[in-house]
Amino acid sequence: MSHSQESAEVVGLQAIAWMVGNEELLPVFLGATGVSEADMRAGVGDPAFLGGLLDFIMMDDAWVAEFCDAQGLTYDTPMRARTALPGGGEFHWT
Repeated sequence: MSHSQESAEVVGLQAIAWMVGNEELLPVFLGATGVSEADMRAGVGDPAFLGGLLDFIMMDDAWVAEFCDAQGLTYDTPMRARTALPGGGEFHWT
């Protein structure tokens, strides 16, 4: 089942809420991306930012599992949501 951009943005918003509440992973995300907490607040309304956050979470299967388990989502939800957000249709296998 594919996501509409609107439903994909909901998954992205769930990802922001989960990331902000994750005391171990949030500093890793901020450090790796250079994003500030103010950028995260601004990113709530930016589909491209939400897609980038999902990209980050999908870098590690354990993060995907933690996020999906916490939100009651299937493990393929982040990937499916990502394809509906800006830049998500461009897969890079590197």
